[in-house]
Amino acid sequence: ILLQESKYESWSGLCLPGGHVEAGESFVDAVLRETKEETGLTVLNPTLCGLKQFPNGEGIRYIVALFKADRFEGVLKDSEEGHNSWYKRADLPKLKVVDDLLDQLDVMESDQWNEFYGVVVEGEWTYVKK
Repeated sequence: ILLQESKYESWSGLCLPGGHVEAGESFVDAVLRETKEETGLTVLNPTLCGLKQFPNGEGIRYIVALFKADRFEGVLKDSEEGHNSWYKRADLPKLKVVDDLLDQLDVMESDQWNEFYGVVVEGEWTYVKK
């Protein structure tokens, strides 16, 4: 699995490369652009495989479309977003990953779940898979 070592203190650990959708851009085009910008790779046939959602603290819901691909072209490189490396899935529970990465991967790899969302219960974040 291709992961990025985040440079952001508020989002520290290994995470999936990604970003935002530009005005007038499709989700697939955003996946292609962001992956190329952050990793140097051109992914082939990215597939929507789940959703992540959570409130952003201002009462607005933040939605992340999760895509995966198993074919690509190009040479892996780092970017200003962070260092990129390939990891074995089985090794991830032993590594420093962002707090919801394993939940994201569960949804992305599962036929059982389509989304997970973050909610605050008694002042603590929890994630629910649906």
